[in-house]
Order: sequence, then C-alpha cells, then structure tokens
Amino acid sequence: MVLKSVFFDLDGTLLDTAPDFVYVLNTLLEENAERTLEDARIRATVSSGAKALIKLGFGIDEDHHRFEPLRLRLLELYSKHLADKSTPFPGILETLNYLQQNGIRWGVVTNKPLAYTQPLLNAISFPVAAAAVVCPDHTTHRKPHPEPLYLACKQTNCLPSEAIYLGDHQRDIDAGKNAGMRTIACNYGYIEEGEDPEIWQADHIVNHGNELIPLLQKYIQA
Repeated sequence: MVLKSVFFDLDGTLLDTAPDFVYVLNTLLEENAERTLEDARIRATVSSGAKALIKLGFGIDEDHHRFEPLRLRLLELYSKHLADKSTPFPGILETLNYLQQNGIRWGVVTNKPLAYTQPLLNAISFPVAAAAVVCPDHTTHRKPHPEPLYLACKQTNCLPSEAIYLGDHQRDIDAGKNAGMRTIACNYGYIEEGEDPEIWQADHIVNHGNELIPLLQKYIQA
C-alpha cells in the first residue's frame, strides 16, 4: 500500500487522558458522599465515555432520575480539568515526528465531542498539528460506522486504502475495517475487563507506543 495518512483514536490511543478522568469521577463521587474507585477500574472504562463512567461510579442506568444530572456534572468538571495531567502515550510524539519526516499526515478520529477534543489537543505540544480532527459533531454517524474515517480521508486528501487507523477499542478496529483501512489495535490503551484485542481482527497489535515506528516503517518503505 501507499501510506499517506495515519489516524488515531484519541483517549487511550493518542493521549493518556485517564488521570484527568480519575480525578473528575472521584471528585464527583466525593461530592455525592460515594466511595471513590481505584484508578485501574476507571482507566479501563474511559474509552466508553461519560455515560459508562457514571454507570461504573454510581451503579445506575440511564433511566435513573439521577443519571443525567450526574453526567452533566461530570462533564462540567471534566471541562475544567481535561488537560491537567493528560499527556501523549510514550512513543507517540516520536511517531508523529517520524510521520512528518516522511511526509505522512496524521489526524484524530474520535467519538469525543469537539467541545472537549479541541481544547485538549490545543493544550498538548505536538511536533506538527493534526491535519484532520473528526468528532461526532462533524458526522451523522459515530464509529464503528466508517463515515468519520471517510471524512478524515477527505480532509487529508487520501483514499481509505492509503490510510491506517489506530485504536484501543473494538469499535475503532471495526470502523477502520468498515472503511477499508489497515488497522492497529493499541493494547497499551484502555482495554475493558474481559476484552481481548486478539479477537478484534486488527491487522496488527502493539503493546507499547515505541512499537509504532518500526511497524509503520514497513508500510512507508514498501
């Protein structure tokens, strides 16, 4: 394949945002006189979004009368602390440098709303800005539908067959496959209990961000 673009899921793939979610959810639990949770339990749920965090922390479903007020308060807290401790995963900045040196564009395709995605990206010092940022605000369908990835391809002027998508959830890999892209499952991300990236049928699995450059090099030099 001719590689022109590499797209990343955001939480758990490009950035380690879990420390801020740990703080925010545990703050919300403390506000409501609930027992706080261990970091690892929250980390494993981050990729599934705010609703999943409320279910985890409070043990209630969406039809509970407290659910929506708690979700909105969680998002209010998160908007104030979304970049306090979030950082690129080890190996990511080096990978972005490598892509730039080889004329490969990179972008973000996430189910995280733009109101939180853009301020977070703005707070991080990347070696080169993302050429594509696609959030649910921009499309009719979310991942695992391929529409967000098609839009990212349009923004970077490439075909799906000329792109690779990285993610830490099965919906990411499904989205990439549905779009006709090569896929990389990031086992270093926020893998939920009982999930096994081995069965997602990604083209590749990496356990650390430092594995990305040697892997992408194979496509660039092909």
